[in-house]
Amino acid sequence: MQRISFLLNDTNVELDVSVPTRSVLDWLREDCGLTGTKEGCNEGDCGACTVMISEFRNGKVFHKAVNSCTMLLPQLHGKALRTVEAVTERSGRPHPVQEALVRRHGSQCGFCTPGMVMSLVAAHAEGNADHDDVLAGTLCRCTGYEPIVQSARDAEHTPLPGWVSAIAERISTVRSSILGTEFAVPSSVDELASWLEHNPSGTLIAGATDVGLWITKQLKEVSPICFIGEIQELRSACRSGDTLKVGAAVTVSEFADLVREMYPDLAEFIRRFGSVQVRNSATVGGNLANGSPIGDLSPALIALGARIGLRSSKGHRNIPLERFFLDYGVQDRKPGEFLEYISIPVLSGRLRCYKVSKRLDQDISAVCGCIFATVERGIVKEARIAFGGMAATPKRATRVEASLIGCGWVRSSIDGAMSAMQEDFTPISDMRASARYRMDVAKN
Repeated sequence: MQRISFLLNDTNVELDVSVPTRSVLDWLREDCGLTGTKEGCNEGDCGACTVMISEFRNGKVFHKAVNSCTMLLPQLHGKALRTVEAVTERSGRPHPVQEALVRRHGSQCGFCTPGMVMSLVAAHAEGNADHDDVLAGTLCRCTGYEPIVQSARDAEHTPLPGWVSAIAERISTVRSSILGTEFAVPSSVDELASWLEHNPSGTLIAGATDVGLWITKQLKEVSPICFIGEIQELRSACRSGDTLKVGAAVTVSEFADLVREMYPDLAEFIRRFGSVQVRNSATVGGNLANGSPIGDLSPALIALGARIGLRSSKGHRNIPLERFFLDYGVQDRKPGEFLEYISIPVLSGRLRCYKVSKRLDQDISAVCGCIFATVERGIVKEARIAFGGMAATPKRATRVEASLIGCGWVRSSIDGAMSAMQEDFTPISDMRASARYRMDVAKN
């Protein structure tokens, strides 16, 4: 049994963890009696289990809304956890978000309202005024959202409660490593490489938005586990010249902010990756390393010509991302290796990303297509086009690219490229789309 430490609603907690796959949601409800946090879908879709997590990063405290149903207990180590029971002031005055919801009659059923409150409380703490996006992760259907959005606007510029600023004084600035046999929470990539050398079949968990479902839905045994989401080397990003180097544990939310100026279409595309709660936990490396043919980041990064750094106790490798995916669910990762970083060229051409799914928010792609093109004086000089959902792996449309390069950016060239699509892909039919639909969408 290994011990973690964190802050729960202003109380220091030292917790012996005997089952590292136990969710934060179950612990809150069953052990702490904090039942304001609800269990709905138990897979990160409905937002009823939303809590606020605060953590130190780069000398500053950041607050974020996350789904507690897919967050595992060891991920709390060194952080502060806030639940709906503890967002009022010590005087008993409700949080500005709560006051606004009462005044605007914004409350929905008692099941969904606590999650909405926590989503808005975390957004209020961070100064995030994109209320529609913030609320997209709370999928209540009792009534209309307008009074809830109005409540968020009312609370937008109100002062922060005292407990928010007090978190910075009490949260840990230094996280100790946990390197036990049941689970590990390393503090450096060297510790991670050493652990993985001795546990080559171990499961690496950064945000747990995918692995959490293996546990709750598929009832998989994933031990031994190494929680890597707080290794600072993996959480960092820097730009050197024309290359952006992004650590594998940078969250999808953080990544969107990093690329917003250089690739605005990619940043907007990322808004459709699950909910705010999911993007606040999911990582860039996790989206790539699990190797899903419908992982939406892969086509965009392949289109940009990204490379990845793989590391083990024996050394480093750097390969093009497109060569990482070998077959369905199979990647070019040797025993003991882990994905350390992604190198993304900063290019002057134009990147466009398209996602087709049955609903706008929180849905899996039927087809995802990303196109990077450089057109000079009406002639296509460069084209890199990649798709997800069209093959067993994310894949470039090389024949389509070849048909475009050197040609004019005119309708006849586009028609030829559309015909070449059938030489690149033979999609399948499944519950999300038929093969014919996928091909028509990709051509278009």
